[in-house]
Amino acid sequence: AAVSAALRAAGHEVIGIDRSNAEVIADLSTAQGRQAAIDQVLERSGGVLDGLVCCAGVGVTAPSCGLVLAVNYFGVSQLLDGLQDALARGQAPAALVIGSVASTQPGAEQQPMTAAMLEGDEASAVQLANTLGQPHIAYACSKYAVTHQARRLAPAWADRGIRLNVVAPGAVQTPLHQASLDDARFGQAVRDFVAPLGRAGTPDEIAALVAFLQSGQAAFIHGSVVFIDGGMDAMVRAPRF
Repeated sequence: AAVSAALRAAGHEVIGIDRSNAEVIADLSTAQGRQAAIDQVLERSGGVLDGLVCCAGVGVTAPSCGLVLAVNYFGVSQLLDGLQDALARGQAPAALVIGSVASTQPGAEQQPMTAAMLEGDEASAVQLANTLGQPHIAYACSKYAVTHQARRLAPAWADRGIRLNVVAPGAVQTPLHQASLDDARFGQAVRDFVAPLGRAGTPDEIAALVAFLQSGQAAFIHGSVVFIDGGMDAMVRAPRF
């Protein structure tokens, strides 16, 4: 909601996609729902987009680990694929993926579900995630995979004149974060894992970064992962950047 408001304030016409209260109503947890979203966006935009922000996602309190992967990775990657041509026809087009500082969690890149996501094998990825049954691992893997995917798309997208970046937030004061705080399994760990700045971020802070990266001021920023996490990444892995 904050990202949409910031982009509208910057003069963009926004076509929102959500399960309710949006211009396009769709469920991005299924291939059919994603395609329906793509079709409706193309119809509303006349097949031309100047920007795309992929920020749909679910967290560790999702009903299943497989749903985390279905929305966070496949919901993003299918929209990137399906809307790439419309972006290529746009004016100074830029796309952005909301990743997470959780993408740097040790071991995420070695998980079999991560390999399955990056191979585009949704059925296997979902099955592996549900079998493992560890929502925090599924979440980290989904965010690692979608960040990896955006980075490996960046060179080819540049050839088409499309910028593509990733924003990696830490904890942000949203209902999704509150659900994690209230969860009996994860609440204490979330409360204990505090960024060096001593607080969670706000939606408006994330939205301001997104609006900047989508603007002409960021015209030479491409293929980057920009952390906005209160210093969390620096605290956990200072030597890696």
